[in-house]
Amino acid sequence: MADLARIAGVSAGTVSRALAGKALVNAETRDRIQALARQHGFKPNQMASKLRTGRTGVIGVVIPLGHEKRQHISDPFFLTLLGHLADELTESGYDVMLSRAMPDGSTDWLERLSGSGMVDGIIVIGQSDQFPVIEQVSQTYRPMVVWGHYRSGQSHCVVGTDNELGGRIAVEHLLAAGARNLAFLGQTGGIEIATRYRGAAMAAEAAGAPFVHLPVELADESMGPQIEQALATAGRAIDGPIDGIVAASDLIAMSALRILHDMGRAVPGQVRIVGFDDLPLAAQTTPPLTTIRQEIAEGARALVEKLRARIEGLPTQSLVMPPRLVVRQTTQS
Repeated sequence: MADLARIAGVSAGTVSRALAGKALVNAETRDRIQALARQHGFKPNQMASKLRTGRTGVIGVVIPLGHEKRQHISDPFFLTLLGHLADELTESGYDVMLSRAMPDGSTDWLERLSGSGMVDGIIVIGQSDQFPVIEQVSQTYRPMVVWGHYRSGQSHCVVGTDNELGGRIAVEHLLAAGARNLAFLGQTGGIEIATRYRGAAMAAEAAGAPFVHLPVELADESMGPQIEQALATAGRAIDGPIDGIVAASDLIAMSALRILHDMGRAVPGQVRIVGFDDLPLAAQTTPPLTTIRQEIAEGARALVEKLRARIEGLPTQSLVMPPRLVVRQTTQS
C-alpha cells in the first residue's frame, strides 16, 4: 500500500480509503488509484483488513448429532437447508464454515466454536438433545440463531416449524383418508421429532384410533432393516395391520415406501403414508409422497436475516412457521 501511495502521490490512508470505495476520497482520485492498483496487480490483504475491522467474514454452520450419531450431513434435509443457507450467506457477503458436532457427553462443543474467534456468528441446524447447551451458550454469545423447536421463555433465537401441529395434521389427514391403525416411524431423541410424535399421538388419542410408535434411526444403513422389522411386527401391538403411517421425515417415508413395496403391500391401497419436510425428492417418489411441508427456503432466509441483525446488536424474535399439508398419491386411493 505504501508503494501504491508513492506511485499515486498520495498518502497510504488515501489509498486505503480509495480501494475501500469510501466517499471521503473524491471520485477522480478514487478511480485513478483503483486503476493504478489494477495496473500494478495490487490486491488488498483480506486477512489484515479483517483483523482491522474485527470481523472474519465467516459464519459457522453447525449440525449437532447427539441423538443420531450415525446420521450423515448427506441427509437430504440437511443438504436442502444448507443449499439455501449457502445462497443467502453468499449474497450477504459471508463465507461458510461447516461443522458436524458429535457431543458424546461433552458440553463444550458449541463454546469451542463461539469462543474460537474464527466466525462472526453461528447458525445451529437442529437442537438434537442439546437444548440446555445451546441455551447456556446463548446467555453470553449473542450472534447465534438456531433452526429448531421453540419453547416459551427460552433465550436463544429460533427459526422453525410448528412440529406439534404438523404431527396432528398428518394423523387427521390419514384418518380422513380412511386409515384406522396408525404408526409413527422415527426416533424421538431430538426435540423436533419428539414434538411431531406428540402432536400425532394426541390427534390419534382424540380420535380413539390405535396408534403405535416404531423407533427408526435416520442413518441410511440401519433405517431400512429397522423399518422392515417394525412393520412386520407392529400389527401385533394394536391387533391389526398398520394401514396409516406418519413418518418423522421424508427420508423415512421414502424408505418405508420401498420396504412396503418389497413386502407386497400397496400404497395407498393397503397403507397410506405421510412424510414430513416436503423435500424436492418428495414429488419424485413412486407414488409421489404426501407430506407436511416445512418452508425451508423461507426459513433459511429468516435465519440469515436474524443472524445479521444480531451481529449488529439489534433485537430479534423467534419465528415459528405454520406447517402445510401437501397431498399427493401416497394417501389418495
